[in-house]
Amino acid sequence: MVHPVLALTLAALFVRPCASLDNGLALKPAMGFNTWSSFALRVNEEDVRQTADLLVSLGLKDMGYTYLVLDDGWSEHERTPDGDLVADYSRFPGGMAALAGHVHARNLSFGMYADSGTSTCGGYPGSRGFEARDAAAFAGWGADYLKYDNCYPKEGDSVRARYSAMRDALNATGRPILFSLCEWGVEEPWLWGRAVGNSWRTTGDSSASWLSLVNNLDNSVGLARYAGPGAWNDPDMLQVGNPGLTLGEQRANLALWSLLKSPLMISTRLQELSNASAAILLAAEVVAINQDDLGVAGDLIWKQGSKEIYAGPLAGGDRAVVFFNRAEHDEGAAGARFTLRTEQVGYQEDTAVRVRDLYARHDIGTFRGRFSARVPPHDVLVLRLTPEAAPFLKWEGGRRPQDDGWRPWTGQAIYAEHEEDLENITWRKTEGDDDALEDPAVAI
Repeated sequence: MVHPVLALTLAALFVRPCASLDNGLALKPAMGFNTWSSFALRVNEEDVRQTADLLVSLGLKDMGYTYLVLDDGWSEHERTPDGDLVADYSRFPGGMAALAGHVHARNLSFGMYADSGTSTCGGYPGSRGFEARDAAAFAGWGADYLKYDNCYPKEGDSVRARYSAMRDALNATGRPILFSLCEWGVEEPWLWGRAVGNSWRTTGDSSASWLSLVNNLDNSVGLARYAGPGAWNDPDMLQVGNPGLTLGEQRANLALWSLLKSPLMISTRLQELSNASAAILLAAEVVAINQDDLGVAGDLIWKQGSKEIYAGPLAGGDRAVVFFNRAEHDEGAAGARFTLRTEQVGYQEDTAVRVRDLYARHDIGTFRGRFSARVPPHDVLVLRLTPEAAPFLKWEGGRRPQDDGWRPWTGQAIYAEHEEDLENITWRKTEGDDDALEDPAVAI
């Protein structure tokens, strides 16, 4: 007979939790719809079913918005005597499995919400201590995505430990479930989130206001180098379509979130979506920046007063560039003047580039060395730069070193490595070299 202590030791050796997320998902940022801003705690089964149908009929599914995430408020206020979560019968009489089936039948993916504390933010049962039971329930119902919140932790609880516990529980189900960490950036999840989830919130909740948009943007600047396929910074849901933002501000929201490679989660009521806001969400060439095959996030590369330029590399050597005017007052009928020099985005200073306006779907022209344009306040100009072939002939062997090699944080003093990077980002260390750090877009 095996001694009980020895048996427990052997068991622990064979059931040690996985030290990383193992689902193969989010190789590109997730796109979809989240119910919170539209329905909050009043959400019901019919709301979700109608939203699924509208994602299809409005063309949003075909654009890539395929996750439909049911946020807080879906469960009963108490667990069953056996400790199970169950759907609120009055608002979800068909249950979660049937609702997931409706979503899946439209070739969409079904997402759910839970909390790493003792209660959700809305006062429903949290998953603290019930991780394995809840993960098994989500998998059994057919969930493809889990948003995991950070309300009501126990005193002394480690944020990372609570999120890692659910990661291990999701891994154990054997079902690939995209894991979205909603811990609001409080413990710098960009330093450890890659080993735990597929995305991590960098900020508090967003709302449909200009101040919220720029606050969440500012708190995400400088984090591009931590993101990459399977693991993304998340400044929270899009507010496109919600009352409170002008069309220019809505354009800025989609464009900047796309360039940062944030998940693109719609939050407005699709039943009331205007044609103008729908056109922004369906701006295919802007969304393509977000879903680019290279998988490198863009970042802030220049700022002067209220003028900011964001940029990032694209597969094949192109660049995505956003001119963003934060000014409160117009500097003239045509707005503030911006100038981008080609060396700011990794090209030679005399490179000729073809410049395309992505919202207008219009080629502006070809420019050598620099490009200038004006942008109205609270608005953006979103550009794709394609280098002409001739300048590359100067490089030995015809090699095009700037194709995929430039990064927005390269050579930028504000993005220099800090001690906390060396201490925490073990996934970026080169084997056999404790000091060397790899490019996060490569070391995955």
